[in-house]
Amino acid sequence: MNSKILHLIGGGADIGTSRTFWIGFIIVVILFALYPIQVSEFRASNAAYYLLNIPLGLGMALLWGYCGVLSFGHVAYFGIAGYTYGIIAGNMVGNSFGLIAGVIGGLLASTLVAGVFAYFVFYARVREWIIPILTLVLTILLETFLGQTAGYQWRVGSVLLGGYNGMTGIPSIQIGSFVFMGYSFYYLCLIIVLVCYVALRMLLNSNFGQVVIAIREDPLRTEMFGYDIRARKWLVFVLSAVLASISGLLYVQWGNYITPSQVGLLSAALPVIWASVGGRSSLLAVIIATLILNWVNFTLSAQGNQYAMVIIGTALVITMLFFPRGIVVMTAEWIGKFTNRSNNEATH
Repeated sequence: MNSKILHLIGGGADIGTSRTFWIGFIIVVILFALYPIQVSEFRASNAAYYLLNIPLGLGMALLWGYCGVLSFGHVAYFGIAGYTYGIIAGNMVGNSFGLIAGVIGGLLASTLVAGVFAYFVFYARVREWIIPILTLVLTILLETFLGQTAGYQWRVGSVLLGGYNGMTGIPSIQIGSFVFMGYSFYYLCLIIVLVCYVALRMLLNSNFGQVVIAIREDPLRTEMFGYDIRARKWLVFVLSAVLASISGLLYVQWGNYITPSQVGLLSAALPVIWASVGGRSSLLAVIIATLILNWVNFTLSAQGNQYAMVIIGTALVITMLFFPRGIVVMTAEWIGKFTNRSNNEATH
């Protein structure tokens, strides 16, 4: 049983399978765990922002990189979860179950929307090039609707939707009297990211994951072998939406607000860029790219610099021209080839 679990975690569905890799991985995790000790609570909170976007990036890697379905609208589920949590938790302030109900409600709402949307897309056998357009339309419609909800008539219970100013005063998650903020919120995000990464590695190294990868490579042949590719795509789409929802729920804890711009066109493009620059066929590569690009975006924006998106766009162009499989993935491949060559030369 233990060997099977180790195989699922360490299998070849993602880069990094050697003992050296896992030693390095553990060291990096320890460094992330020690980081808050060396910095202020404010900087730890900023670092949590980089981490909370990772589930959204992993969802894009799962759907696009491993299943071959591109979505330009996964921030819709990010927004649905965030707004739903704000509505439920905001109307249940003072109720010990209110915050948990908000989390559950946010996940269920986004899962329901994703499930219905994916059902009509995949069971109607919509052509693959149309799916990105449909997902983008969903995001634009959601942003447009939320932007029109200014005024006191747009309230759910005691919670105002806020229009383009967004929903503010969203309660933070807490257990009893303990509120997750600052250092504790950083560790919450770090734990969630690790759980998501390990769980996805296990999923993709399982029989189910191998079939998903086969669908990406040749859907017709996979279907001829008797697999229901529509059901598999539907499930992967819903799982990726749940990951986006997790990021949405963490985001409203981080800032205690959410605006329609979080589901806008610019926000919709970012997960696609993270997956492209890192390498969409690798979960770890997408994590690295998400961290770096979010750090660049957040740091430059905080300094009032308007060139953040120019730099990110330039990284995308460079990737498309010189690193078609992603910068991180191709760099890892080059390092692997160099290491193997060195070992062979040393042997001879």
